[in-house]
Amino acid sequence: MEPISAWAANAQSELKNLKPIAALSEEMDLSLYLTSDTLWLVKRWQDDSSIGFRTAFSPSGILTLENIDLKANKASVKLETDSLGYQVDISWNPENGQLRYSLNATPKIPLLIPYWPKDILSFDRKGKIKQKGTIHTQQRGTRSGIMYFNDGESGSVFYFQNLTALNDYFEDTQSSAGETVGGEWPEIGFSLPASNAGLEKNKSYILNDSFVVFSNEVPTTPANIAVQYLDKLADVYVQLPRPATTYYKWLDTAERGLQDLVYHKGCWTFAGGHSYLNAYVADYKSPPEVMVQLAVLVPMLEYLEWKGEADHKLVDELIAGLPAFYEPKMKTIVRWLPALESNLDHSEEQKKPRVMDSWYLHHPLMNLARLSDRNNETAKTLLMDSIDYAIKVAQHFKYEWPVFYQMDTLEVIKAETAEGEGGEKDVPGTYADLMLRLWKMTGDKKYFEEARQAAEKLKNLSFEVFYQANNTAFSAGALIRLYKETGDKTYLELSYVCIAALFDNMQLWECNYGHAKNFPTFFGIFPLKDAPYTAAYEEQEVYSALCDYLVQIQDLDVLPSIRLLIAEFVKHFIGRVLYYYPTMLKTDAIVEESKTGEIDPSLWIALEDLHDGWEQSGEVGQEVYGAGVAFGVIEKQYHKVKDESFMIFCDYPISSFRKRGKSVSFATQGDQRLSCRIVLLPQEPKDTYNFTVYIGNDSNKVEPMKVDKQAIEFSVSGNQKIKISW
Repeated sequence: MEPISAWAANAQSELKNLKPIAALSEEMDLSLYLTSDTLWLVKRWQDDSSIGFRTAFSPSGILTLENIDLKANKASVKLETDSLGYQVDISWNPENGQLRYSLNATPKIPLLIPYWPKDILSFDRKGKIKQKGTIHTQQRGTRSGIMYFNDGESGSVFYFQNLTALNDYFEDTQSSAGETVGGEWPEIGFSLPASNAGLEKNKSYILNDSFVVFSNEVPTTPANIAVQYLDKLADVYVQLPRPATTYYKWLDTAERGLQDLVYHKGCWTFAGGHSYLNAYVADYKSPPEVMVQLAVLVPMLEYLEWKGEADHKLVDELIAGLPAFYEPKMKTIVRWLPALESNLDHSEEQKKPRVMDSWYLHHPLMNLARLSDRNNETAKTLLMDSIDYAIKVAQHFKYEWPVFYQMDTLEVIKAETAEGEGGEKDVPGTYADLMLRLWKMTGDKKYFEEARQAAEKLKNLSFEVFYQANNTAFSAGALIRLYKETGDKTYLELSYVCIAALFDNMQLWECNYGHAKNFPTFFGIFPLKDAPYTAAYEEQEVYSALCDYLVQIQDLDVLPSIRLLIAEFVKHFIGRVLYYYPTMLKTDAIVEESKTGEIDPSLWIALEDLHDGWEQSGEVGQEVYGAGVAFGVIEKQYHKVKDESFMIFCDYPISSFRKRGKSVSFATQGDQRLSCRIVLLPQEPKDTYNFTVYIGNDSNKVEPMKVDKQAIEFSVSGNQKIKISW
């Protein structure tokens, strides 16, 4: 038997002999128990084992019941300790197996909290703590306060701590919400972080706000785990208090960013007769990188085409410099500009000549394929001249890539991300994406077979498929394309696994302490599974890939939870990523000196990194290759109307956009239980148009929620047909 803490041992001892102080729900078999230091909310499973939730805890060891108020599917309990007054509010829904409990505390004296036990324990039929349980995933860093696990063979539990509600505690105690949900079996769940400063006397604090979804199903396969995770997350999400969003004029931001890219000298390096974008502003030490040029070029070109200005000197300059990245001896493009490889300082594993980060080869080739689709001959030549090398590498590593390898010898430089965890596990998905693009371009079946071979390596992976956010998102897209081509549901399920892994690396709470009081964080996505910050470039690419995923599944029967979650991610992304621009942040929220290059706070170029509220942002640098953020938003969220002088913005993805006479119709994505914003943007004075917005049909008219000279805003539901007439 594994050792347990004194607090767990005390719970085990006392609960054995106690009778409940209240039976809450016969359908869900929920009861309340009061031990010396805890108010336990206990659910009994069908096999007569149970799981307990510590709704209130007395640091002094003495907890006194004052009052219980029971109503239909609700309970409110007041308790006292010598230093705290408590109110526990509980609600439950037998129809969907959901439970919520929150703890409101009022200190009687200025108070420090040095320790707090985890809030979940499981017990077998005899009342002893269960020794076995399977934790599928738990919070890492400041990601969502999620814990998802199988309670032995009894059932599964999706647990979500609404960390947004605890901001006052984090702020006043100068503590972080990071790593607060998790633990090791059998003592798991949420615990308050130790306070670095005191709670105020007589001030009310939320110390716990937990959403729990029970299921009698015990998922064991990656597909079943992913499906249940996504469905339960969506179930909780619609109940979750969510921050409001506002409309921001992204059109202005895109133009500012384009001008800064063109004219700010810190964005550029000159070599071999061509100008190249730096990875970071004023980073003249590192050679130009092929990925950087293409990561900016492709979304910028999409934006310029949207504007009707495909010819631009910046496009011509970037394309002209691409052939210099080709290495004839190896017959492939390389990461670093060969003419300046001698500048590499060997300070990191990848900062050496001809060392390749596995995902890094596929990414620029994927972008070359996108350019080839636009009939760019330079891109097509580079792509076709390099593709045999990419296939050789894939076959050499048997479609399981290490982290770093030597390009000319294929010697492995770094095999695993960490000991025992393998290499870059989502790279087979990016390779499959690349191969499918080649297949569509050439019609050569060998590329399709390469995609299938790579996709096989994603089988049997669960949340660990995630190596880097954008790669995992691209993988989901490749898998859904394979499903559409083959009808093999294995690929559909593998795409679910990738989508679940993406949402497991998001921050579904609003950090409102420290520096983060001044910028939104809700729905941020982290670039790596262990990254301590969110990152602009990876977020932009995930956004783009998930928008494409919705396009691909438009006519497919897929999980409704996926449509809901992606639409909401898009909505919050649009309002949140604006704050990667240093112009939007307070000066004291930005580091004075970054790791790479320099930060120009007046520049409309995104910082790479936004951190937990107690940390300054921009530590890595101001990333030029993140410049695609604004370009991507414009092309996907702003919709022009042919022969009219107004545009339509929607912060949800939309589909089936059609104009007929003096009306436009389209469908919002997402879920009818949630809403999105439509903004009509006249390019001439608004009185030249008399807009009417309908949901479903001409009898359901929507009134505007905001009207001014430049914009008319409406709120409509997701998953609806919309008609706008004028």
